[in-house]
Amino acid sequence: MIRRIRFIVGYWLLWLFVFEMARFSFIAFNPSQSSPLPFLELMSSFWHGFRMDASMISYIVLPVCLLTLIQWGFSSFPLQKMLQWYTVIVLLWVVLLETCNIPAFAAWGAHLDAGPLKYLSSPNEAWASVSHLPIVWITLGFLIVFVSLFTAFKYYIQRYGDFAGTSNENNIWGLAGFLFFTIAQIIPLRGGFQLAPINQSSVYFSTNHFLNLSAVNVPWNFVHSLTNDLQSTDNPFVYLPKEEAIKLKKELLRDTTGVQSFIDLTTTPKPNIILIVWESFTQKIVDQTKNGIIITPGFNELKKEGVYFSNIYASGDRTDKGIVAILSGYPAQPITSIIKVPQKASKLPTITQTLKNDGYHASFYYGGELEFANMKAYLLGCGFDQYTSIDDFEQKDLNSKWGAHDGVVEEKVLKDVKNMPQPFFSTWLTLSSHEPFETPVPTVIQGKDEESLFLNAHHYTDQTITHFIEQCKKEAFWKNTVVVILGDHGHPLPRTNHEIDRFKIPVLLLGGALSQKGITIDRTGSQTDIAATLLAQLHLDHSTFDWSKNMLSEQPNQWAYFAFNNGFGFVEPKQYFLFDNVGKRPIEIKGPVSNAVFAKGKGLQQLSFEDYLSK
Repeated sequence: MIRRIRFIVGYWLLWLFVFEMARFSFIAFNPSQSSPLPFLELMSSFWHGFRMDASMISYIVLPVCLLTLIQWGFSSFPLQKMLQWYTVIVLLWVVLLETCNIPAFAAWGAHLDAGPLKYLSSPNEAWASVSHLPIVWITLGFLIVFVSLFTAFKYYIQRYGDFAGTSNENNIWGLAGFLFFTIAQIIPLRGGFQLAPINQSSVYFSTNHFLNLSAVNVPWNFVHSLTNDLQSTDNPFVYLPKEEAIKLKKELLRDTTGVQSFIDLTTTPKPNIILIVWESFTQKIVDQTKNGIIITPGFNELKKEGVYFSNIYASGDRTDKGIVAILSGYPAQPITSIIKVPQKASKLPTITQTLKNDGYHASFYYGGELEFANMKAYLLGCGFDQYTSIDDFEQKDLNSKWGAHDGVVEEKVLKDVKNMPQPFFSTWLTLSSHEPFETPVPTVIQGKDEESLFLNAHHYTDQTITHFIEQCKKEAFWKNTVVVILGDHGHPLPRTNHEIDRFKIPVLLLGGALSQKGITIDRTGSQTDIAATLLAQLHLDHSTFDWSKNMLSEQPNQWAYFAFNNGFGFVEPKQYFLFDNVGKRPIEIKGPVSNAVFAKGKGLQQLSFEDYLSK
């Protein structure tokens, strides 16, 4: 018994070494977040993360205990060979997760969870999302780490995992002792003797979000998210009594009904509408330069002839969340996306259907796969009369890893709108400013670093959209047209010291049908408010868009709510906060945020997710 227990303990400690080295690598490969922090606080993440490491290790070790028990009863059982095969499978999974987590965190600001699995149904688009990464170096690093660790495990199993000759017969006390040791693994597995089993918040220990994430065990987090995704039951975001949350929502959205605006921007009751949803268009790059080169020179000039909303926040952090926020005025969810559940998404109101009921012809353009993240099912439910995607372009025009670059799609949109029955509603979702940030034209903003590539891709899209607008101005339909340009979501790049900057997006209205031009509106609002604002300008009822408010109403209620990976943010003109649902604490605050302000954000998250569950 003693030899077996000693072997299991040594095997357990080897896994502890694996997870501690993974935590060290996570900290080391995120210098922008780890270097400003005190050394002792970084080291504290190892101590506080131990409980979750122990839990994950116990999950891994339990089958080893059971295999050892089988060998106890059947001496011919090939224990060492079975342990080697078991270890290679588990180690492959763990090292793969830990290796992929480092670039995933850099891109998303959150640990790798089960979310990306939902995108594997569109392998081409999934590959395009990661192909900009140094795949060769990541693969090489993965192989070196995996082979090194497995060599160590293999040596240990061969050296200490042979129990031949050990006296097993009639050793009831030895068997009972080993059974007790096996059952005792449940204690670290659930995180101790406390009533509630361990979860992510159990290892949170700091007001710094990065330190808390450093303490989380990545494989444990992945398995937890996977099992939770399989459970679609109760609302996990209940912070307030339901009556209080409903009262707060009514107050915040008090101006959702009615069609009157304090500014009437249009000169015609039924203007054509061209909606340009710009991939990853973050507020951070507007009016900015890189090495003396203006990043979005065309957009900067277009602002002077349109109506620019300078204080708008995206509803989420993915395209699938942004497109629903824009077309349905529906807020993003913290741990999922309604677009991935067609039976729920089909119940949402859409700008498209509202306009079609008013006589509009509707079309949608995208250079990639509409199937990505179940967007096709949602868009078909929107009722567009015409869809253009990757399948509608010739092979020679598929010049991007996503499909067709923005310049190719621009030509198609321009050709169609010239001959489209009026009034029309055309939506164009761009893609060139998505990872891997490649362009089909010579590089303008030089540099091979990720930020330079990102900014150069936006410079290309800016050039494309500006050319599109200039060509539209030459057409007869322009005088009766409103163009809306906005981001589908923000982006971590270019990096700043404030997490909230990831969610701020530009929104611009321009066109021949605008009665007012060259003005900036600094009201705080959300991407979800586009629906109510636009429909109110057309004097159409928007009361079914009950999560959207008219940003141009006479008495606006200025605020924005957004969701990210198991967290949310709430913004008012002079204050904001970002809140982590796992640690149940704010991760960024500005201004005199009171409990009443916290309640507004919590109430919106609670009711919006409850609404999602009920659909």
